[in-house]
Amino acid sequence: MRPSPHLSVIGAGLAGSEAAWQIASAGLPVNLIEMRPHMRSPAHHSNNFAELVCSNSFGSHSSDRASGLLKEELRQLGSFIIKTADKYAVPAGGALAVDRSKFSQFITETISKHPLINIKRQESKFLPHEDQIAVIASGPLTSDDFAIDIRAFTGLEECHFFDAASPIVEGESIDLSLAFKASRYDKGDADYINCPMNKEQYLAFRAALLNAEQAEVKGFDKESATFFEGCLPIEELARRGEDTMRYGPLKPIGLWDPRWGDLKNKELRQAKRAYAIVQLRKEDTDGRLWNLVGFQTNLKWGEQKRILRLIPGLQDADFIRFGVMHRNTFLESPKLLAPTLQFRTRSKLLAAGQITGTEGYAAAVAGGWLAGTNAALLAMNREPITLPKTTMIGALINFISEPKQEKKSSHKNVFQPMPPNFALLPDLNRRIRDKRCRYGAYRDRALEEIKTIKKEMAIPNPIDPIEQ
Repeated sequence: MRPSPHLSVIGAGLAGSEAAWQIASAGLPVNLIEMRPHMRSPAHHSNNFAELVCSNSFGSHSSDRASGLLKEELRQLGSFIIKTADKYAVPAGGALAVDRSKFSQFITETISKHPLINIKRQESKFLPHEDQIAVIASGPLTSDDFAIDIRAFTGLEECHFFDAASPIVEGESIDLSLAFKASRYDKGDADYINCPMNKEQYLAFRAALLNAEQAEVKGFDKESATFFEGCLPIEELARRGEDTMRYGPLKPIGLWDPRWGDLKNKELRQAKRAYAIVQLRKEDTDGRLWNLVGFQTNLKWGEQKRILRLIPGLQDADFIRFGVMHRNTFLESPKLLAPTLQFRTRSKLLAAGQITGTEGYAAAVAGGWLAGTNAALLAMNREPITLPKTTMIGALINFISEPKQEKKSSHKNVFQPMPPNFALLPDLNRRIRDKRCRYGAYRDRALEEIKTIKKEMAIPNPIDPIEQ
């Protein structure tokens, strides 16, 4: 029989799975509580842990990009989730994208086999007892009852925003006589399917989006809700201006079909280049499923099928999954959390993941790593750690835990989710004009800090399930 854990993690998404793994890797038993399958959210499609809801991409591979640096820091710190993402990566040019199904299945099976992780498939309606060390990682799709108890504890209303997922199509139904395979600027292999549009086709597509019928988002106060700017529905982008989509997910720059002729021929290039291009990225290793990049949407399913088939190459597309929209909830973390991710008024309670107001998969993992590590340290009667602001993890956590974020704004919900970005990092001790060189310097400084942290941490190294 497993020992009775004195630690709990609520929620088995990216943050919760990482937190539970870090606690167990420190040699401590932990309860991992997940409400599925007994309660289902509007966005989840399986009962597996760490399900990727919106997309299969963790962002840039390159460590001189903010999301890439964040992932490299996590690799160095022994993140279970990021190592698994690397294991189940699918070709995606310069991005880390994964086979969604294999990724979450492996995490579920590996965590389920861990002798120190006790899985409880049940809804958490109330916070754990104040004497218990616990991590709230219930995510932006926290159940209503649990959200009520969190509000009662914090004395604050949670914030919320619209979020959405992209449609997925069957690869065999894509017409490659009109579409072509390539990566932007030929980075890596030809990992994306690209559907080019001329101006007439683009304008007709935009007009269809503007006039399409949207699905109702149940239980959502549309008047007070906002969109997360990094994940706008395609129809919202269309409303913001004629060229907004062309400067966003439909950007044609850096993509060329060899069938159009010689790219180096300037006159030909100007005559043949696409006005806009829709990109599709692999969902699985074999390329049977492809998701429309940047096509989060809240259109009715019939409207999605009709309008997306206006895209050249997708006129006969078979849709495996249509896009959906859901309500994302997050805490006013600057008022509540310390840089250790402990609640200021209850030191044994921690929070991690998107419920804290970080945005993006890797950011959720980072919160899980820190909260799980600190929960383990608390259980061992050791001081929790704070990561330096010169690291991307530390800078991101600092943003969500600094009271100065409580500034005046015209928006009802002042504090808004934040993805990793270099603007969060403190200035370098020297001025570097070239942006790529400057970002490289940020990276080098951050990774040196991570080396120091690894040396100072006395938590046992985790068993590496990836290499077994």
